[in-house]
Amino acid sequence: MTTGRRGFIMSAGVAIAGALLNRCKNITNPQPQKKLGVALVGLGNYSTNLLAPAMEHTQFCELRGIVTGTPSKIERWQRQYGIPDGNVYNYDTMYRMADNDDIDVVYIVVPTALHSKYAVIAAEAGKHVWCEKPMAYTEQQCLDIISACQENQVRLAIGYRMLHEPNTIKANGFATSRPFGPITAIEANAGYRGGGGTGWRFVKEMGGGAMYDMGVYTVNGLRHALNEEPVRVVSARHVIDRPELFKEVDETTEYVLEFPSGITANGWTSVGNNKNFMRITCERGWYQLEPMQAYSGVTGTTSSGEVWPPIKGMQQTLQMDDDALAIMNGTPMIAPGEDGMRDIKIIEAIFESAATGQSVSL
Repeated sequence: MTTGRRGFIMSAGVAIAGALLNRCKNITNPQPQKKLGVALVGLGNYSTNLLAPAMEHTQFCELRGIVTGTPSKIERWQRQYGIPDGNVYNYDTMYRMADNDDIDVVYIVVPTALHSKYAVIAAEAGKHVWCEKPMAYTEQQCLDIISACQENQVRLAIGYRMLHEPNTIKANGFATSRPFGPITAIEANAGYRGGGGTGWRFVKEMGGGAMYDMGVYTVNGLRHALNEEPVRVVSARHVIDRPELFKEVDETTEYVLEFPSGITANGWTSVGNNKNFMRITCERGWYQLEPMQAYSGVTGTTSSGEVWPPIKGMQQTLQMDDDALAIMNGTPMIAPGEDGMRDIKIIEAIFESAATGQSVSL
């Protein structure tokens, strides 16, 4: 995190300017404290191949604990990351972290519908909570997490890595600085071709389906790119091309949101087709991110010929360091729980609109 990056962030005029200015202050004057000890809850693909490797490159975090329901994974994680026996938990014993000063933060990386259960346990153990996106399966579950963190006086952040990604930050800042004039149209698309047909992502009550998996990126992306909160789901529909796989969850979802400025935003998400970009059209030009949410390669382009190259390194490294600094310095989180809850409220309304064929006010 260099001085150039700080200057870049501060000049962007971003919609989430308050939090980002605190990020700059944190980076400039970090408090002289030890690294925060982090415990990962759930050792699936995202923890194994992205979070744990990214944490090795952070300045202010250290992997010190794990929670898993698969004993066969424990030895490899202990060997690779030097985790002592006393910092290994299962889902029934993780409440004992309350007595472990080694662990400051618990990062929830389990299926979506289980986020609230384990986030509440972590908060009640007195640990700060980082919760992977989407925040939860329902708005009420989001409220449960927020309430538990407030009652136990711990901090909460949602794993929206894109809000820490420099090209996304720059694009979001254009809603305020308007280099191409006022925004007139916007669309966000995030999808990939998935298969299998088994596992929790194909189970409705676990938070499976395209909208929760990928669509949350488009909802969050639209909100921050416009620096507005939607007032209505105009329309929504689900498309299922492979009913033998998608028996109870959406394969593709299309929706339209209306914002207070009068702009209608088009969102599309899928686990059946590949598409990944956000394009913002303005009175005097356009700009876009393509891909808009890939783990690497997020690139910005504009109608004036600018190209914003992708960052080097991992987005999760930036995310975890930003969140750690917010805890250490007592400054706002870039992606607090309220941000995650707004997206879930919108997603629930999108499902209601698709089911009824009617618009839904927010």
